[in-house]
Amino acid sequence: MRIAGKGLLQGAKPVTFSFNGRHMMGLEGDTLASALLANGVHLVGRSFKYHRPRGILTAGSEEPNALVTVGSGAQQDPNIRATQQEIFEGLEARSQNCWPSVEYDVQAVNDLAAPFFGAGFYYKTFMWPSAFWEKIYEPTIRKAAGLGALSGQPDPDISEKAYASCDLLVIGSGPAGLMAALVAGRAGADVILAEEDASMGGRLLSEVEQVDGLPGVDWVAQVLAELGDMDNVRLMPRTAITGAYDQGTYGALERVAHHHSRRAGLPRECFWRIVAKRAVLAAGAIERPIAFANNDRPGIMTASAVRSYLNRWGVAPGQRVTLFANNDQAHHTARDLVQAGMHVAMVVDSRHDAPDSDLFPVMKGAQVCNTGGRKRIDSITVRSVAGEERIQTDCLAMSGGWNPTLHLTCHLNGRPQWNRDIASFVPTPGTVPGLACAGACNGEFSTAGALREGAEVAGQALQELGLEGVDATLPQAGDDAYNMTAIWAVPGKGRAWLDFQNDVTVKDVKQAATENFRSVEHMKRYTTQGMATDQGKNSNVAALAVLADATGRGIPETGTTTFRPPFVPVSMAAMGAGAAGMGFKPQRFLTSHLASKELGAEQIEVGLWYRASYFPEGDESNWRQSCDREIGLVRDHVGVCDVSTLGKIDIQGPDAAKLLDFVYTNTFSSLKVGKVRYGLMLREDGFVMDDGTTARMGDHHYVMTTTTAAAGQVMAHLEFVRQALRPEWDVQITSVTEQWAQFAVAGPKSRELLNGILSEKIDNDSWPFMGCGTVDVMGVQGRLFRISFSGEMAYELAVPARYGDALFRELVSRAKALDGGAYGMEALNVLRIEKGFLTHAELNGTVTAFDLGLQGMVSKKKDCIGKPMSARPGLMAEDRQRLVGLKPVGAVKQLTSGAHLFNPDDPVERIYDQGYVTSVGFSPALGHMIGLAFLKSGPDRIGDTVRLVDHLRGIDALCEVVDPVFFDPEGTRARG
Repeated sequence: MRIAGKGLLQGAKPVTFSFNGRHMMGLEGDTLASALLANGVHLVGRSFKYHRPRGILTAGSEEPNALVTVGSGAQQDPNIRATQQEIFEGLEARSQNCWPSVEYDVQAVNDLAAPFFGAGFYYKTFMWPSAFWEKIYEPTIRKAAGLGALSGQPDPDISEKAYASCDLLVIGSGPAGLMAALVAGRAGADVILAEEDASMGGRLLSEVEQVDGLPGVDWVAQVLAELGDMDNVRLMPRTAITGAYDQGTYGALERVAHHHSRRAGLPRECFWRIVAKRAVLAAGAIERPIAFANNDRPGIMTASAVRSYLNRWGVAPGQRVTLFANNDQAHHTARDLVQAGMHVAMVVDSRHDAPDSDLFPVMKGAQVCNTGGRKRIDSITVRSVAGEERIQTDCLAMSGGWNPTLHLTCHLNGRPQWNRDIASFVPTPGTVPGLACAGACNGEFSTAGALREGAEVAGQALQELGLEGVDATLPQAGDDAYNMTAIWAVPGKGRAWLDFQNDVTVKDVKQAATENFRSVEHMKRYTTQGMATDQGKNSNVAALAVLADATGRGIPETGTTTFRPPFVPVSMAAMGAGAAGMGFKPQRFLTSHLASKELGAEQIEVGLWYRASYFPEGDESNWRQSCDREIGLVRDHVGVCDVSTLGKIDIQGPDAAKLLDFVYTNTFSSLKVGKVRYGLMLREDGFVMDDGTTARMGDHHYVMTTTTAAAGQVMAHLEFVRQALRPEWDVQITSVTEQWAQFAVAGPKSRELLNGILSEKIDNDSWPFMGCGTVDVMGVQGRLFRISFSGEMAYELAVPARYGDALFRELVSRAKALDGGAYGMEALNVLRIEKGFLTHAELNGTVTAFDLGLQGMVSKKKDCIGKPMSARPGLMAEDRQRLVGLKPVGAVKQLTSGAHLFNPDDPVERIYDQGYVTSVGFSPALGHMIGLAFLKSGPDRIGDTVRLVDHLRGIDALCEVVDPVFFDPEGTRARG
């Protein structure tokens, strides 16, 4: 089916591949779809519900039918579009959603039961008996449902993630995109040109059209050569922009190794996060099919796809071709076929004023109302004023007009506008800040118009970027008007298909309206229209037009469904690149991460952060030895610990103090500039949400710290207060957790260490306990807080995150010179337990200020969130489980967190439970284990003996109840 002298692959290298076990030959540059058509293969898959035969419908990423599985074993990829998969030597591909074969699929019996499987039949059929759902209905449906399948084996391939930024991101490389990139590139802007196709040029690769006196493909090559020579332009083929997000951020999926055999170390895909100051959407348009009876047979394609396979790949999809259209552009397909020597049996045009042609017969005012054939079309039935007649054909090219590819403009909740002139939706300007549309995706379908709009939006972007543009002479190109008369569905008997993959028909949409699913979103869910892997790119507009007609409304009033990212399917492996084997959970590393690893630190996961647990040295064989040593460094010399994971929230504005007074139990409006205060925060139900310190950096400027675990929760809480409870207050809240690297420097020599790196020396008078301010750290502006989580004289030093690694290395080096060093989470935990300091082991959401012994922090002079509820009698009862300390006094000296407490003489049963242990550790200073716990009437039982029981670890120990502050209860060491 190759046409001599046609296409862009002339002289290309032959490539051997296989499809459904059959070896075939293609050409380098073929897609699997073009190679299959060249080999006379039209039946490639089965539909989702009825398992009807399906063939190739389109030539791009909107393809709903030709989904195949590529590869085998652990490397198999399901649901790959044959229209995008490039062939390579040894490619293995096979049909999916069929058994035992695509030719003879047993589940095609579903098609015979179609009258029972209409829209909504699941909801009506499987309601009774209810006990059948879990054991019979659901397992059966799940087994039958689905398209391609994963292998079930670990994926041996790798994916990557990458980041880029630019002045201008151009999305699409058709005439509008190329012109925009050329104008911006010549002006010196940093440009990224992204194209989802393997080759750049857009529709010019598929058209017989002149641009500036050159064939379209030659003009494309000339422009790409110029762009390729520019250092400020990056060309990114095989890269689909998948989503538009806040602040000019775009997701992009690059297909890296899909087009050749996998090589060791080469990623299969790369997921990009691109931040662009401005963007141009030049993604073109998608040709829409027309719904008529049996319009889904293999051999029925869109007119533009037939044109693409002919002019780009040199392949004829049939030997006797017919067309069904409602617009002038579809006639170009017939013209190109005839000029290539192909037989065009008829052009059926629904318009009475359709243009005539000397090259092929045109039947005006007629419609295709049915087709014949099963595994491939063999005839069409045409209806006109003269009646119905049957025409033999093996390929039907249909065109119902064009839908602008505007999906990205809707990703930030934007809604498109209906354009009556082109009978389709067009983008609403400004829905994505910084994004402008040009060309066919903006409703301008002529080549000259696309070139003009591309240059205009690029010039506007340059002006907004403050760059001086250069005069751009627009190339000469065709400027034909877009003439069409809308037709959505042809009346008649038989099922007329809208969504080819999910088997949704015109009848299904009308049934949804009959059953009062009149909203387009409700219709979508009732019928599954537009919920296939193509996300309704081919079918949405026609389906909502049918719904509008069925409900007696206009299309603008009916509206369209919500377009959401991703624009094309994105594998989880690509989105979670680098996290395979780790549950794809986000990972957050400290600026000291690499330095800590170099020091041999063992890492521990704390929330989403990874922190150093301990730093082994010398002959230390277990973590306890390292932990004890690090505690000694802090108590006797100086230790350095990265505490950047603490939540840091910048609060500014005239009403900042009011906000703090409202969310904290104690008063912050009285806090002096340059001082820090410990605060307690309650939820609205009166229970403790979090604790932390807040520093007053200026009259209207505060910096709040939160516990690591509650950083996000507290930020959301503050935003809720500001936006919902006190919207009239003039205060701004910004999370700066990742903007500042912060290090605790603790121990008797901490001041000596800091004075070696600060431009101005500090002492106990100039920087007293709970003081704060800005400092110069070896030429870098930083912040210093005199606070202690260890009980020793300590400071926390913060610098912009980019200096974090260097500062940590410098601090540790100087600490070692003072007989100190780094300490990790294990030592930090013991140090804070010795002082009775709290973390979210104690602030677990079930305790009150009274339980913690902090009721005195709830101010009696002001109101705050949670105060009234915290005073409920039940939350102030003396027999509540309240905070105490524990130390072992029996033969068993081990304590464990999570253990439960009982009176020594009571049975170990739930009803006798007296409390539980939250935190434990071995205290080198005290020579035994210590712990924090919640015990009924705890503070009243100091000196009593309780029994600690941990059945899980087999521990049964006697403990003395003590004050939760074990070490330096007067706090003299922290005050220096």
